[in-house]
Amino acid sequence: MKRLFARNCVIRILLFITLILSTAAQAADNIKIGIAGAHSGDLASYGQPTIKAAQLVVKEMNARGGINGRQVELLIEDDACKPEMATNVATKMVSAKVDAVIGHICSGATKAALRTYKDAGIIVVSPSATSPELTFSGQYPNFFRTIAPDSDQAKLVADFTLQTLKLKKIAIIHDKGDYGKGFAEYAKKFIGEAKKAQVVLYEGVTPGAVDYSAIVQKIKYSAADAVIYGGYHPEAASIVQQMRKKGMKTLFISDDGVKDQTFIKVAGSYAEGVYASGPKDTTKNPLAISAISEHKKVYGSEPGAFFLNAYAAVQTVLNAMSKAKSTEYNAVAKALRTYSTDTPLGKIKFNKEGDAIGAGFSIYQVNKGVYVEIK
Repeated sequence: MKRLFARNCVIRILLFITLILSTAAQAADNIKIGIAGAHSGDLASYGQPTIKAAQLVVKEMNARGGINGRQVELLIEDDACKPEMATNVATKMVSAKVDAVIGHICSGATKAALRTYKDAGIIVVSPSATSPELTFSGQYPNFFRTIAPDSDQAKLVADFTLQTLKLKKIAIIHDKGDYGKGFAEYAKKFIGEAKKAQVVLYEGVTPGAVDYSAIVQKIKYSAADAVIYGGYHPEAASIVQQMRKKGMKTLFISDDGVKDQTFIKVAGSYAEGVYASGPKDTTKNPLAISAISEHKKVYGSEPGAFFLNAYAAVQTVLNAMSKAKSTEYNAVAKALRTYSTDTPLGKIKFNKEGDAIGAGFSIYQVNKGVYVEIK
């Protein structure tokens, strides 16, 4: 009896070990996709939607059998949109042997991390990093994005300001970062080239400052018809609030870093009338309708900024791996530029620089507490 009991114990132990090894082997064989971005702090409203988009896409893909018979798992890391944290996140992703990264969210953080990914041969697809340098410089062949570059939205904003609003005196300010300053520089360039208006003020502000009264006074004294702001929503909300409290009716026009419901929530009634550029509205696309509906069902809320761009980013990466029948860098990079992917943004394929063909921007205005696309 003792021998039988001992033998049964050994068999159970062996079965347990086999199960553990089998599970570990399956995990090791999973396709690993890193999700990097601002998941905490003031800019979390930009990063959290990407996590949810990735979770929804991966859940559906895994339910259908995964990619080339392999399940997909997500590794999520927070960089708070800070370049120094983004570098650490990139190192973690490389150590974890991810097959691709969706992110980062902010241009400065993305730029800081890209060299590490490039050296490791890892594909990076961002839903929101719009700095032209990331693709125009040719330094990052591993980088792709499902959003158009800042030069495109700056041209749209400049044309809207000059041709639609027909304004003559423009103040341009920015947050001194890769994203905000880059957008502002392009806006200044396009307005100067058009020779239809005068830039009466061009200056940077310090992100996170408590008081922006100094720049608000400069805007007032410049007699500008409008302010074009390059940067993110926390600073924009403070500047708009201080302008309106001083009775200034100067128009406020900004970028997709401000085209976020959090800006409206923070700025309150002072947000009314603010203009901002943002990705074209594709919510009538059947795939977008489905993605948004699933988000509401799973998370009980409306998706946030760049959700559809993130959804498309994950889809394009996984489709490229499926077409290439590989997760190897060169094969996936080639597939991203060769094959189109049906996404909530429409059919996405990337040009040789890594920009999404057909991606573009629209102008939106805050009307009764929501951003409305101007046709």
